[in-house]
This record gives sequence, structure tokens and C-alpha cells, in this order.
Amino acid sequence: MADVVHSSIETISLAEARAGVVEGRLSAAALAEEHYKRIAAVDPEIHSFLALTRGRAMAQAEKVDAAVKAGDAVGALAGVPVGIKDVLTVKGVVTTAGSKILEGYRPPYDATVVRKLEAAGAVVLGKLNCDEFAMGSSNENSAYGPVKNPRALDRVPGGSSGGSAAAVAAGLCVASLGTDTGGSIRQPAAFCGVVGVLPTYGRVSRYGLIAFASSLDRVGPFARSVEDAAVMLEVLAGPDEMDATSSHAAVGGYAAETKKGVEGLRIGVPEEYFGEGLNAEIRAAIEKALDGLRAAGCSIHKVSLPHTKYAVPTYYVIATAEASSNLSRFDGVRFGLRSEDAGTLAAMFRNTRDEGFGAEVKRRILLGTYVLSAGYYDAYYRKAQQVRALLTRDFVQAFEKVDAIVAPVTPTAAFKLGEKTDDPLQMYLEDIYSVAASLAGICGMSVPCGKTADGLPIGVQVLGKHFDEATMLRVGAAVEGLGNRD
Repeated sequence: MADVVHSSIETISLAEARAGVVEGRLSAAALAEEHYKRIAAVDPEIHSFLALTRGRAMAQAEKVDAAVKAGDAVGALAGVPVGIKDVLTVKGVVTTAGSKILEGYRPPYDATVVRKLEAAGAVVLGKLNCDEFAMGSSNENSAYGPVKNPRALDRVPGGSSGGSAAAVAAGLCVASLGTDTGGSIRQPAAFCGVVGVLPTYGRVSRYGLIAFASSLDRVGPFARSVEDAAVMLEVLAGPDEMDATSSHAAVGGYAAETKKGVEGLRIGVPEEYFGEGLNAEIRAAIEKALDGLRAAGCSIHKVSLPHTKYAVPTYYVIATAEASSNLSRFDGVRFGLRSEDAGTLAAMFRNTRDEGFGAEVKRRILLGTYVLSAGYYDAYYRKAQQVRALLTRDFVQAFEKVDAIVAPVTPTAAFKLGEKTDDPLQMYLEDIYSVAASLAGICGMSVPCGKTADGLPIGVQVLGKHFDEATMLRVGAAVEGLGNRD
């Protein structure tokens, strides 16, 4: 078996890793070990991993190696090292959702997506840092410290799945899982210069996901290429009897779709996403990507999503309301932390939540409780749900005219650590181009499309109609093929 060197570990693709294992040029065990060496060398500065699962990983790797040696069939991810965002349960492994209130909690079961990855041969290296309960746009809200962007260590990696994006960008794993509630896969993918996929709501099971906002939360992959992300999605997608919201819609051959051209496809450009506030370098990079798609045979059409201006306030009403409900279960009785200052039952509830939740989580619980209260439910929560229906209708009508939509992911490139932590409203506005797709339940992805003059990655957002990940991936692969891949 040829030795794996660190320089190749940083850039090895999913296809290369699997082929090396299946063809006997690499062993899954050696591949995992090399990644652990790189984690030890690099991650202390980046802080993307919260926990390593070495025993489980090496047992899985040895199982894959034994199957290869015996000539048995192996899965699409055979021997591929992956990381898991810490809001997804892994049996017996500390799972905190980035919060002190779950410190030391070890779930008794695997999330469906974790089970599917391992069934396909993936080797789970560990749990990845994230904003507490997936609430944040910078990964600075983790109770265990922020993640740094490996492309520029003074910058945020994006949130809430910053650890998942940073680990792939830094070569600490080949692919990873994140979650997206209002942009938490697409934004960190853009900031870190990797590919991140938001599947259609219901396409991937949420069983085993520690909920933030149940009608918005989605699980999706990070990878170094569109094809690698497509392979991951193909493994993850499909119905799950443990998740009543999972869809039975047919799952396509997503990896094969990335090989198809885009000639004849109609690409929509939403005028509302290119107004004031969009950084000039990001605008130029996306316009260049659109020129490339035009040269590849696509037709470019202006579309309108007129209710976009209401997306951010609508999102923060609905998401905080659902967070208030979901997080009520963390009270010191069943999970994780229990305050020692608990002389009465009421004191235990109050003190546990006060000590266990961070400032951003408390802020969102308060907002959510307010908009759900008897005097304000109709004025805020019900109205937000009505606007959500209008936002969804905007996309449905646009997709009657175009096959995919191309837009910015974020208004700026990665900002500096600490730059926006004192201004929650400015932090929330980082989601201005991502929350509408989340509310509508459509699929989307971020693909690298250039760099700023300072060398910071720029991502382009590709949006597809409900359950049309295939077309979205075709367009994403075409953008990647323009030469913007790092």
C-alpha cells in the first residue's frame, strides 16, 4: 500500500479516496490515521472538532478494509473520512449542539444520516463545532469557543455550520455534514470556499437532529467539489420511517447529473438580490459566472421575487417561535446540565436554563415566546406564516419561467472575528440572500466562484425548484467548471 502524504490529504477528493481504498492502493485505516494526524497538527488553531471518535472510526475502517480484501461489495463512501456537525446524534458520543446545557450528553442512538453514511462505508472521524443550537451566522456563538476560517485565520468561517465547512476547507476530512435553517450550510460554504448543499425540505431525514426550528431545519453535505457533494446527497436522500416529514419523492442519480451539460437551461437572475448592500467584488464574480453559463449554452432571464424584502423579519419570527417551543425541553430534568442551585423545581428550571444557554439562544427564546404569546400571536406569528406562503409562491412562479436561479449567497465575504458580535441586527442581515429559500423549502447550494482582492472566497448560490436537486447540481457543476475551484 502506498503511503498517504499530508499534501495529498489536504486535497484528496471523495472519488480519489474511495478508489484508492477499493483498488487496494490505500487502506481505509491508514487514510483515517493520516487525517487524525492532520487534525492534531492543524485543528488546535482552527478549532473545528469538538470530539474525536477514533475507536469507532478505526473499527469502521478495518471493516471496510476487510470487505475489500475479501472481494465483497462496498458502498459509495467506502473508507471516506467524514465529520458530523454536533447537532446530529452519534450513539455514545458526546453531543452538545455547541451548548453548555448539553455538556456531557451521550445519545442512545444514531441520527439516520449518520447511519446511512456508515452503511455506505464512510468513516466518521468526530463531531464538529457549531453555533449553539445552530443559532448564528459566524460560529462565534459556540459555548466551546469560535471556529476560525482556514482561508484567513482572523475571519469567521460562517455559521452555524462553520466547523463543518472549515474542516473540509482545511483538509481535516474529505466531506462533512452540516445543517441549514436559514443559510447555515450555504453561507459557511461561501466563506470557506467549499461546496455546500441545502436539499429540499423533506429530501433528507431529520431524525436525530437536535431541533432549532423544525419547519426549517435541513441536513446537507459539505465537500470540495460538486460531484463529491452529489455523491454524499445520493447516500443521504430518501424517506425515513422515523421522520414523518421525510418525502417519498424519487431520489435521482445525482453524481451522474453533474456530468451532464447545461445547454438549453434557463437561468433566472432575481433583481431583488442585486441591489444596494451587495459587495462590488461579489457582484462582479457572480456576473462572471453568469457570463460563463451563457457561454455554456444557458439563456439568462431576469426574474422577480417581490416579497424578498420581508424574508429576514419573517424568518426571525418563525424561527424564534419554533426555537422557543423546541428548547423548552432543556430544563435540567432529562438532558445534560442541571444547576446545583436548585432548591425548588422552579429554581432548577430557571437556573439551569440561565447557566446553560448562551446569550444568543436566550435572545431567540425570548423573541419566540413573545411572538407566540396570546396578545401577539396573530400580529406576528400568523402574519409571518402568511408572508411565508407569499415567498414560496414567488419561487414557484419564477420556476415556471426558469430552470434554476443564480444569486449571491452573502452580501460580503467572510468578516473578521468579533466584528459583528455586538450588533445582532447586522449579524442577522448576513442571511438576507439565504433565508427566502429556507422559508420556501426549495433546494439550493453554494459553489466557489472566485476570490476577493484580499484572497477571501466568494460563493455563488444556485437555487432549484422543489425536489429538483438534479438541475441545481448540473448548474453548480457548470459554474465549478469555469475554473473557480480552489
